[in-house]
Amino acid sequence: MEAVSAWAPAVGFTLLPHAGGILGSRITKKEIPLWYQSLQKPSWCPPNWVFAPIWGTLYTSMGYGSYLVWKELGGFNEKSIIPLGLYAGQLALNWAWTPVFFGAHKMGWGLVTLLLTTGTATATAASWYNINKTAAYLMVPYLAWLTMASALNYRIWKDNRNKK
Repeated sequence: MEAVSAWAPAVGFTLLPHAGGILGSRITKKEIPLWYQSLQKPSWCPPNWVFAPIWGTLYTSMGYGSYLVWKELGGFNEKSIIPLGLYAGQLALNWAWTPVFFGAHKMGWGLVTLLLTTGTATATAASWYNINKTAAYLMVPYLAWLTMASALNYRIWKDNRNKK
């Protein structure tokens, strides 16, 4: 039983971000063939099949980074409030994007959500840097993807403003 308790937090932290991704995918799957396919998208928009493996990798990476910070700081305590609180905030914003963009078809509000996510994720990575550099570096691909996703969301919103 002690062997389970040694690796359980690592697994739990690593898998946690996937929970919102799985729930969000239920919304996305319904909206891609009808609404999303009808939108004008830029030529550099990735194909639909790319999103799931990329998000799976990014969620795993950031989740493991959060475990490293949690472990380094000795669990949930006063020292971990800001770095793990920022992480929780950016994760909640991340999860909120799908219902806003795909569920409610609010492309402009989706962009606002993404920009807030990017800012909070940047603050998270910065707060992690002095705690565990590996954890901070694990956020870099996510930040790059959020930048691309924000640009894509902007173009889709701009090019489809009058579409219901």
